[in-house]
Amino acid sequence: MKKYQDHFFQKAKKDNYPARSVYKLMEMDKKFKLFGPGQNVLDLGAAPGSWSLYLADKVGLKGHVLAVDLHVPDISFPDQVSFVQGDVFDGDSNAGKRIRENAPFDLVLSDMAPRTTGVKFTDQARSFNLAMEALNLARQFLKANGGFAVKILEGPDIQELQKQMRSLFKKVKHFKPKSSRAESKEIFLVGQEFLGAMSDES
Repeated sequence: MKKYQDHFFQKAKKDNYPARSVYKLMEMDKKFKLFGPGQNVLDLGAAPGSWSLYLADKVGLKGHVLAVDLHVPDISFPDQVSFVQGDVFDGDSNAGKRIRENAPFDLVLSDMAPRTTGVKFTDQARSFNLAMEALNLARQFLKANGGFAVKILEGPDIQELQKQMRSLFKKVKHFKPKSSRAESKEIFLVGQEFLGAMSDES
């Protein structure tokens, strides 16, 4: 198991990504074909920046990635990535304002994780709350037929998140990346073909 973990850690260093989490996104993209040139993407929980770097390459020079996190990544982003520090769930914060200004989005992605306590129930509940908040942003700011991917710790609350997503997306799938650590309880839910749409007047 240790060698397995080290493989992705070392691969990230070799490929000039700040974290191994980029390979989860690559796997997701390969399976669901989420990204393409010219897209406008919201990356929630963007630090340390690997997802945004990968997205920049996928959306190209005509696309845009709005990366948001409470912590500032220690890397430089290409021109098509805009980073803003702040609480994405505070509509009055700079982050909240920037999200509204850059909406609507083709995709909303959340790799956000709660501060873990080691108490399984508490950590699952915090993860669920983050996932639901991310889904609420997707509900507000996605384009019609847009996509959404969110990380959540496995637990009974996943059924409720899945139920909510099925009311908003034509397709909803579970995804467990092979590049996740073997002991990790994280999975991703991926929603495609958003059934609502952000109004141009909102």
